[in-house]
Amino acid sequence: MSDTDPTDTDTDTDADSQPVDSQSTDDRPTDDQPTDGTTTAEIDADVVLVSSLEESTGKTAIAMALASLAAEEGDRVGYMKPKGTRLQSNVGKTLDEDPLLARELLDLEAEMHDLEPVVYSPTFVEQAIRGREDPAEVRERVVEAAETLAEGRDRLFVEGGGRYDVGGIVDLTDVDVADLFDARVVLVAPYEIPADVDAVLAAADAFGDRLAGVVFNDVADAAYDPLETDVVPFLEGRGIPVFGVLPSERTLSGVTVRELADELGASMLVEDGADEYVERFSVGAMGADSALRHFRRTKDAAVITGGDRAEIHTAALEAPGVRCLILTGGHRPSGAVTGQAAKRGMPILSVQTDTLTTVERAEDIVRSGRTRDAETVERMAELLTDHAAVDSILGSSG
Repeated sequence: MSDTDPTDTDTDTDADSQPVDSQSTDDRPTDDQPTDGTTTAEIDADVVLVSSLEESTGKTAIAMALASLAAEEGDRVGYMKPKGTRLQSNVGKTLDEDPLLARELLDLEAEMHDLEPVVYSPTFVEQAIRGREDPAEVRERVVEAAETLAEGRDRLFVEGGGRYDVGGIVDLTDVDVADLFDARVVLVAPYEIPADVDAVLAAADAFGDRLAGVVFNDVADAAYDPLETDVVPFLEGRGIPVFGVLPSERTLSGVTVRELADELGASMLVEDGADEYVERFSVGAMGADSALRHFRRTKDAAVITGGDRAEIHTAALEAPGVRCLILTGGHRPSGAVTGQAAKRGMPILSVQTDTLTTVERAEDIVRSGRTRDAETVERMAELLTDHAAVDSILGSSG
């Protein structure tokens, strides 16, 4: 996926002065020249690309927090997201909300078509597969936008796609973008079990020397010490710097039941406990006995099930890790269920949509973030300051 030698190197060397199988220093291919003839961006600013192993790792908050910290130090900062992947309909147009937030938080006067030159929508992908999007032209568009945004700036912070490998259809993965911009890469990674290190190693291999280091984010208490004690030394022994390990924080990794209800357009049948946080979802589509065993193993979860599944409602009310019930199909539960929920302080939400649609919408809400506002970016900046080597991440902008 990464770029190698260019195919359009100059050939006007003097045959009498050089062997035919050698190239002059100026003509020799370099690692930051793409293979399709697209030239790299001419950027004087220091470019930091914040990439991630997977979606919902806190990449957006980290990118904006780093930009904010650099701005506090007096740097003139810019931001862009070459591929818009977190898409919402906005005034008739499909846009990624992240550049909109960055423009507001960082007080940027940039145009949206520069902040987000490529809307990486399903339609765009289909058109590219059918040959109706020219990868070279797409890359040129991205390069021109980056040059515009970097003008007069000390640093340009570039946010990657949902994952570092997204964009290969038009030769615009995060690896490709790093090459185009001659960027240093900060990789944001989750961590739960030692096997997660495989993904970090694969990404490090893909980025090569452009990888500046890794930030592990949203690390649970149980995984924190083993990560610092065993994994970090292992990675650094493989030549992969680790800038920091950020602990999981509820306000950044979940949404309150009340926020979830607002986003879903749900009616709150029981409001007690609406300020509790939800971080995951469990679908109640099994028998009562299986449901109770399953729900007891979950934590900070919302159970989504049909409004007519009284046995599932009862099982969820008995599980200590369930924070709310979301009942689908517009059905109302029995008075006994609502009474028990009120007594326990568990909110019940009712939506008109079916279970599958509700699950998809709810997961999108948690993924996309109640972490997309000024307060959460500020909190992420505090976490980075306390738990990461920010000076090493930023390096010198000179």
